[in-house]
Amino acid sequence: MAVAAAAAAGPVFWRRLLGLLPGRPGLAALLGRLSDRLGRNRDRQRRRSPWLLLAPLLSPAVPQVTSPPCCLCPEGVHRFQWIRNLVPEFGVSSSHVRVLSSPAEFFELMKGQIRVAKRRVVMASLYLGTGPLEQELVDCLESTLEKSLQAKFPSNLKVSILLDFTRGSRGRKNSRTMLLPLLQRFPEQVRVSLFHTPHLRGLLRLLIPERFNETIGLQHIKVYLFDNSVILSGANLSDSYFTNRQDRYVFLQDCAEIADFFTELVDAVGDVSLQLQGDDTVQVVDGMVHPYKGDRTEYCKAANKRVMDVINSARTRQQMLHAQTFHSNSLLTQEDAAAAGDRRPAPDTWIYPLIQMKPFEIQIDEIVTETLLTEAERGAKVYLTTGYFNLTQAYMDLVLGTRAEYQILLASPEVNGFFGAKGVAGAIPAAYVHIERQFYSEVCSLGQQERVQLQEYWRRGWTFHAKGLWLYLAGSSLPCLTLIGSPNFGYRSVHRDLEAQIAIVTENEALQQQLHQEQEQLYLRSGVVSSATFEQPSRQVKLWVKMVTPLIKNFF
Repeated sequence: MAVAAAAAAGPVFWRRLLGLLPGRPGLAALLGRLSDRLGRNRDRQRRRSPWLLLAPLLSPAVPQVTSPPCCLCPEGVHRFQWIRNLVPEFGVSSSHVRVLSSPAEFFELMKGQIRVAKRRVVMASLYLGTGPLEQELVDCLESTLEKSLQAKFPSNLKVSILLDFTRGSRGRKNSRTMLLPLLQRFPEQVRVSLFHTPHLRGLLRLLIPERFNETIGLQHIKVYLFDNSVILSGANLSDSYFTNRQDRYVFLQDCAEIADFFTELVDAVGDVSLQLQGDDTVQVVDGMVHPYKGDRTEYCKAANKRVMDVINSARTRQQMLHAQTFHSNSLLTQEDAAAAGDRRPAPDTWIYPLIQMKPFEIQIDEIVTETLLTEAERGAKVYLTTGYFNLTQAYMDLVLGTRAEYQILLASPEVNGFFGAKGVAGAIPAAYVHIERQFYSEVCSLGQQERVQLQEYWRRGWTFHAKGLWLYLAGSSLPCLTLIGSPNFGYRSVHRDLEAQIAIVTENEALQQQLHQEQEQLYLRSGVVSSATFEQPSRQVKLWVKMVTPLIKNFF
C-alpha cells in the first residue's frame, strides 16, 4: 500500500522510494541512478525544446476553482498524505502553531522559553556567536540551570546543544569557549556536541585553513526546543539573527510528540558527533567510529542507522496512533472524549519533519521537495525564497520544466551576508549575481518570464537569510503548505550539510492567513528582476569571478 500511495505522488518520488525499501539495495541503487539520469535528460530536453515556447497557446485555460484551498477528509487524508510514507506525521491543532516575523521576537521568545523550562532545553545550530547578546542567552541558560538545583523540588533539567565543529571552533574566542563555563559548572546536566563532517579528513584536513574548511560540510540544522515547545527556523544563534538579519521562524507550542522527535534527532546526531569536555578537548561517544580518524564508510553506515532508527520508530509510533485514533472500534466520539476530560481539539494541521543528510545517504527532504515541485499543477503558485540563490540543477530543471507559477525571492547583493567581507569571501555576492543572471537568461530564452519571476529583497541596514516555500493551490488565495527550516535549495543543502525542515500542511484559514501574511511581508520589501537589473553598475561581475564561479558554486 505504501508503494502504491507513493507512486501516485509522482515519478521522482516512487523511483527514489525504492532506495528506502529493505532487501533490494542493489536494484534500488541501479534504478535510482537510471531514473535520475533519464529524468535529468528528459527535463533538459523538455525545457529546451522549442515547443515550450508554444505552451501558453497549446495549454487549456486554467479552470476557476471555487472549492476550499486545501480540502481534507475526516481522517486527515489530504493530497500530501504520501509524505507520511517517508516520515512521521504529526497531527496538531492550528492554535498551537504561531508564525514569528522578526529577529527580536525570535530572540525574546527563546529567552522566555529558557527561563520557564523545567525538563529539557535542546538547541541545534551552526554556531553560537561571541557577542553580548549571545552571552545573554548563555546567562539565561545558566540562571535556569541554577534554579533547577535550588528549587524545593529540584528538577531534572537537561541542556543539550549541537553545533558544527569547524564553525564552532573558529577563532580564539568561539562557540566552544562561550559554552565551557556551563559545561564546567553543570557537567551532569549539560551536553555540547560538535558535529565533524566525515569528508574533512587526512591531508585535506591538514591543508585547508580555518574558515575554508567549512566549505566541505557542516551541521546546519536549526532547532530550538524547550520542554514540549519547538522553534523551527533558519536562524543561527548569533547577534545579527537577533537584530537585523531577516529569517523565518515558526513556534510549535505544547506539541510533545514533535518535541520528542526532534530531541531524539538531535541526540542521534549528537551521538555521532564529538563531545566537548570541560578542558576544551573533544571525545568520541563510547563505541562510536571516529568521524575523521576512523573508517569513513563504517562511520557513515553507523550514523545512517542511528538517524534512520529515530525517523522510522517515530513513523511507526505515529502510524499506530493514527490507526488507533481513526480505526479503533472502541474509539470515543468527540463528545465522549470531552466528557472524559480530553479537551484537545481535533487536528487541522499536519507537521512532517524532512531530514537531509546526504553524507549518511539520507535524502528525504530532497525527495519531498522534488515531488512537491513536480506535482504542482497548472494554476498553482509557488513562492520560493532563499538567502543564497544557487539552486541545484534538478530544482532548476523542475522550476523551468513544470507548470506552476513561481515567484522566487532572493537577496540583493547589498543584503547578502557576505557583502563587504574581506578577501575572497567579498566576491561571493558577485558570484550569486552571476548565477542569478544565468538563470534569468534561461528563463527569458524559454519565454517564461510571466510564469517564473525573480524578486530581490532589499532593506537598508539589514541582511537576508530567509528560506523555504509557500504553496498556493490553483484557485486559492491562501497557502495550504509551507516548508520552513534550514535548507537553502542549493548544492550544499542537498549534498554536503546536515539539514532539517518541516512541511506544515493546514486546512485552518487563520493559520493560512498567518503564512500568507508572512510571505507578503517578505515580498513587499522586494523589487522585480528584469534585464535592466543587471545593467546597474553594482551588478557588473568581474571576469575572474565569472570564470571561478562554476568551479566553486558547489561549495557555497
